[in-house]
Amino acid sequence: MGGGFGGKETQGNAPAAFVALAAWHTGRSVRWMLDRDVDMAVTGKRHPFHAAYEVGFDDQGRLLALRVQLVSNGGWSLDLSESILDRALFHLDNAYYVPALAYSGQVAKTHLVSNTAFRGFGGPQGMLVTEEVLARVARAVGLPADEVRERNLYRGTGETNTTHYGQELEDERILRVWEELKKSSEFERRQRDVAAFNAQSPFIKRGLAITPMKFGISFTATFLNQAGALVHVYRDGSVMVSHGGTEMGQGLHTKVLGVVMRELGVTADAVRMAKTATDKVPNTSATAASSGSDLNGAAMRVACVTLRERLAPVAMRLLSDRHGRSVTPDALLFSDGKVGLRGEPELSLPFADVVEAAYLSRVSLSSTGYYQTPGIGYDKAKGRGRPFLYFAYGAAVCEVEVDGHTGVKRVLRVDLLEDVGDSLNPAVDRGQIEGGFVQGLGWLTGEELRWDANGRLLTHSASTYAVPAFSDAPIDFRVRLLERAHQHNTIHGSKAVGEPPDAGHVRARGPA
Repeated sequence: MGGGFGGKETQGNAPAAFVALAAWHTGRSVRWMLDRDVDMAVTGKRHPFHAAYEVGFDDQGRLLALRVQLVSNGGWSLDLSESILDRALFHLDNAYYVPALAYSGQVAKTHLVSNTAFRGFGGPQGMLVTEEVLARVARAVGLPADEVRERNLYRGTGETNTTHYGQELEDERILRVWEELKKSSEFERRQRDVAAFNAQSPFIKRGLAITPMKFGISFTATFLNQAGALVHVYRDGSVMVSHGGTEMGQGLHTKVLGVVMRELGVTADAVRMAKTATDKVPNTSATAASSGSDLNGAAMRVACVTLRERLAPVAMRLLSDRHGRSVTPDALLFSDGKVGLRGEPELSLPFADVVEAAYLSRVSLSSTGYYQTPGIGYDKAKGRGRPFLYFAYGAAVCEVEVDGHTGVKRVLRVDLLEDVGDSLNPAVDRGQIEGGFVQGLGWLTGEELRWDANGRLLTHSASTYAVPAFSDAPIDFRVRLLERAHQHNTIHGSKAVGEPPDAGHVRARGPA
């Protein structure tokens, strides 16, 4: 389907209705292809937000109280605007503890196109409010912004590590990420270097900033946090798998493939990924909220574990007969296309031989898997609960340069440290982090939508809407995944990576 980023979640409904109507009238098949200008003019965008706030703080820059009112521009219809507003309100705190946080929000109906989901789903807009508040607090008390941010980070246990909606963070990982990145990026030395450069350069100035990120992972609509999977094992040892997620370039199939390989011990060339279809896995949830791998990978694991448990007695019998000794289930190892004994690689059988024996013994070689995210729920009336299974964390250090005469900007260096748990696929995760950062860079520094008084989009082409070019990417781009970061309640200890890089590093991009 190509890239998704949210725009294909609901916005295909209207074109589908148009072509269905045309097909009904003409009695013929109808296909409508939108050129780029029409596509940009008629489809929804990321929601613009207006924020009004009052803040109380002490002379050290610590937040004491914050009141925020958000208004989002929903356009002419509601679409997903309520859920997007919810996530913006959930992420008002970003990674900071606010002792007293009052918040409200509403969706404004306007004469623009119906705005819709976009990567981050309101989270970046909510985070940006508090980052701007802290930047202004730092100026008011005359302290460096990084010091003010660090003093306000979640920490400890209990109240100082609990969000404004009552969910405890359960760890101090954001402090660890912050401290590791400050050290690895040589932040303090580079601060001095930037100050020295600016002192001798009257027109070209540099800026350096560090920001944290905390992003909640789960659908805030609790019922969507479920997924299914289907696995068939054939007599030759090959495997066909189906799940309910959509591959849109984010590497979902690659990660699910890795789950199958790990759980059944088969090689990649033995696994075939079927196209996502509701005749295989029905009642699918949207592939969104950065939860595609969490949900579908977990469902796939359930199906694979069921099959492995069915195959285990067969493998134990074959190994016992061959080697003349009893074999316990704990001693079995499914790995690299073989089934053998742990610590004794020479005592193994081809996976295909075990499967064939299971078939001859009338053991079912197909299994479904189902997963529902445990322990989550949110009472919207009370504004309290646990809407997220866990939080993804990260931090960014950005160094930029701006020419005071021309306004030309350069992103000199970016250091990113992302908590992705035990990564299911480090190459995929790094790609998502790099792409998400550059996408957010465009949102905050170059891309601008302009409308006329009648609500018609004026910036509807590549010549009027400036997406990032290769030259806009950081000259020195350093991405690291947090090590020793196992997440106890997720698929293979991993964490989501789709939206957090776009959501979290908002303020670090424009300090100059």
